[in-house]
Amino acid sequence: MYASREDIGYDFGEDSKVGSKPAKRNPNIDGGWAWMIVFSSFLVHILIMGSQMALGILNMEWLEEFNQSRGLTAWVSSLSMGITLIVGPFIGLFISMCGCRMTAIIGGVLNALGWILSAYASNVHYLFLTFGVTAGIGSGMVYLPAVVMVGQYFQKRRALAQGLSTTGTGFGTFLMTALLKYLCSEFGWRNAMFIQGAISLNLCVCGALMRPLPPKDLREKYVVRSDSEENRAKAQSHSTETIKSNGVLGEEPEKKEEAANEEVPVSVQHAEIGGKSGSGRSMYGLRLFKTVSQLTVTVRKGFALWYSSYFGAASLFTNRVFVAFIIWALFAYSSFVIPFIHLPEIVKQYNLSRQDNVFPLTSIIAIVHIFGKVILGIVSDLPCISTWNVFLMANFTLVTCILTLPLMQTYVGLAVVCALIGFSSGYFSLMPVVTEDLVGTKHLANAYGIIICANGISALFGPPFAGWIYDITQKYDFSFYIAGLLYMVGIIFLLIQPCIQMKQPREKPTEEAQV
Repeated sequence: MYASREDIGYDFGEDSKVGSKPAKRNPNIDGGWAWMIVFSSFLVHILIMGSQMALGILNMEWLEEFNQSRGLTAWVSSLSMGITLIVGPFIGLFISMCGCRMTAIIGGVLNALGWILSAYASNVHYLFLTFGVTAGIGSGMVYLPAVVMVGQYFQKRRALAQGLSTTGTGFGTFLMTALLKYLCSEFGWRNAMFIQGAISLNLCVCGALMRPLPPKDLREKYVVRSDSEENRAKAQSHSTETIKSNGVLGEEPEKKEEAANEEVPVSVQHAEIGGKSGSGRSMYGLRLFKTVSQLTVTVRKGFALWYSSYFGAASLFTNRVFVAFIIWALFAYSSFVIPFIHLPEIVKQYNLSRQDNVFPLTSIIAIVHIFGKVILGIVSDLPCISTWNVFLMANFTLVTCILTLPLMQTYVGLAVVCALIGFSSGYFSLMPVVTEDLVGTKHLANAYGIIICANGISALFGPPFAGWIYDITQKYDFSFYIAGLLYMVGIIFLLIQPCIQMKQPREKPTEEAQV
């Protein structure tokens, strides 16, 4: 069966036309089923991001089992984390064609398969394929839909909704660290991965909860946000050339795409008429032909939307602030990932294992990370506060902690720095909001896919680089210093770019505008 536009939840050409009388607002936007979407996304973050942040436990098991260097062994964890995020733009194509729900269910099966196959690994290179690639792709197919669906269902409190859903990363890190420690000590790491694979099948249930919004509700949500953006644009005295240089998407490419898409159903109708006129064809053949034709239309429309967002005339890359955002993402995420992978080894070197067993440092990051996401989300939703400024302040705090962490060699000092890392890294809940403010709701899936792809590249090379530096210097200090300096370079890119398109402060829609 083909996926209808209701299943896909995206606008195609003719859906962008709005009638003079808007329909009644869907009660599920900002309420009702929207909170089930938040709950589904929360569970996804527990099962995917939480499990990945707890991979430091398995990393120590793999070091003992396979006797490989720290740099090589770290590639297993970094491949899983990196590929989960790198495949974001390509998962956007899947979402455009078959919808968030189906994409997430398929990803859940693939993720569970990767965990189960990894239980039979005979060497590190086997884990590269099963855990790094297979489980990583499956995780990416669930993660992006979970973020996109929250953005579609919420309008007034997007930052808070994203903050609540992404707190699953902190809960998951705390729970999965304790679970993997227990499973590895009781059953061994192989059986632990097998059991974790069975638990990961719950991702299919999370995907099933991602009920798509009707196209008209997505269209109304987009129009309300577009109207508020136009009002703010009128208040700004910028020339047309300046606006074009900052990547405002034009209307003509959409009209061309609409005309191209309208030609597709006509050809299908002619094909169906020819099929019906053929006297020798059975009903089964006609239905099969109709299904294939409809599937072809869906694939062509989905690919056209995906292609136009990345490579078309309305490319997201014409937005200079968004490009600076991508450069920042290339350096930022590794600074957050490196402590989770290598902190267990650092604790062991400092002879702090006894204190860490009572309350692991990674658990401190995870617990405070929960409060950081919620608090930063609430603060960013205040009318007098700029989401962009909150985002930048959290980044400055995090990079300072990364540069300070090697100086701490006591458990109390490390715990304080880890707590600050956990709180400041709560800005992750603001990333979808900042992205949507830059490119709009219509392009959120593809734009956020690019951002998490850049984060994936950062996560892919960060932990192996830190392990490689350790193999040379026998210390992790230089790994944190270099990662912090690269992170600072990314923040500088954000500061030097004009922030015309950012909402400072972001206006809340009025009740009259919603109705």
